[in-house]
Amino acid sequence: MDGTWVPGTRSMRPSKFSYAEILQALAQVRAGTPALHVCRALGITQTTFYRWRAKHDGVAVKEEQEVDKLRTENHALKQIVAELLLAKLA
Repeated sequence: MDGTWVPGTRSMRPSKFSYAEILQALAQVRAGTPALHVCRALGITQTTFYRWRAKHDGVAVKEEQEVDKLRTENHALKQIVAELLLAKLA
């Protein structure tokens, strides 16, 4: 490539924080700890914290686990369908 950025060619790096850690940080602020203190403890910017809050606030860990389980199940079902289609074509 010539150094120009092409949309869709690079993925974002994954977060080094799990959903549970993010939700715990949000809970600390809801409990009264200043956001600045939580951000300093985690080594993140306030912008990152407020992005997390916009995306994850109000989401329970159990709901996130259920979503992950459903995604895994959906992936497995897609694999089964793909294998059946390939077997039918062969």
